Amino acid sequence: MRVAALGIGVIGTTYAYAFQKAGHDTFHILRDGKRDVPSKIDIHILDGRHNPKGEEIDDVYKVTIAKDNSEYDYIIVSVASGKLESAIDTIKQKRIKGTIVLFCNFWNERSEVEKILGDYEYITAFPTAGGHMSDDYKLNCVLFDHIMLESRDKAGISNYPELVKLLESADIKQEIPHDMFEWIWIHMAINAGVTSTAGREGTLDNPNKLARNLMSDEKALKLAVKTIRETLKTVEARGVNLKLYRNELLPYKIPAGIAGIAMKKLFSSNELTSRIMTLHNDISDILYGCKCVLYEGKKHGLDMPLYYKNMENILS
Repeated sequence: MRVAALGIGVIGTTYAYAFQKAGHDTFHILRDGKRDVPSKIDIHILDGRHNPKGEEIDDVYKVTIAKDNSEYDYIIVSVASGKLESAIDTIKQKRIKGTIVLFCNFWNERSEVEKILGDYEYITAFPTAGGHMSDDYKLNCVLFDHIMLESRDKAGISNYPELVKLLESADIKQEIPHDMFEWIWIHMAINAGVTSTAGREGTLDNPNKLARNLMSDEKALKLAVKTIRETLKTVEARGVNLKLYRNELLPYKIPAGIAGIAMKKLFSSNELTSRIMTLHNDISDILYGCKCVLYEGKKHGLDMPLYYKNMENILS
């Protein structure tokens, strides 16, 4: 199959690498004025597709630039929160065709996203991957063995079976939540609770250090669980029935002290999970999700004292 990724970012490049290794043709759509990119990218990947502990792999990924007026089976769009509209404008301006796979956070309603996408067929999904791309295009990343994927009925794209085949050819399984939009909102609310707790002293300048400190501190993790319980109220206030996501939310329902101990053990024993926590360092993207949750809470007059205090310290 022919798969394109918008830009040379972490998520698009990580999955493009996996698809390329599986024998598919991969391309990258560059914005006009984008500085020169190399023909090859050095990759260090902790690959969790075949080993639950992950395999450390060093490899080289071949970069091919997409041409204007070209067509692809799928176009991976993974952009920082709040930048979806400009990303889709780039694809439209270059007259590139294909089914768009939205691999990003968004706090939008479905109708807002559909307005941005226009005539493009699209499906919402969520990557279980992460990492860091250096200025000289060296990728350090983590890849899990599955992604979150919208159900066939709710996605409504004509080539859903082929997408499943593409993923399975790269040994990537799919987990289907009740609703991908709601699942993404829940994910953002959880991240906001974690991030605000990590930065509760008033700074997000070093996300890597903050993540490591949080993962090794039972008391801080207990506080994070309590804060997540608050931030989830914002999703419920949007009309989401949280009972439909009982399995996803179970870790935050048990006593916070026990949850904190369990989370610390998870981070200390699972290198895949702990590493993905430390590699994401886009502060503006992190703050976007926190602010969305903050404004939603204020709009609905929700009682979230821990979260409000954390965010007050961070934003001041």
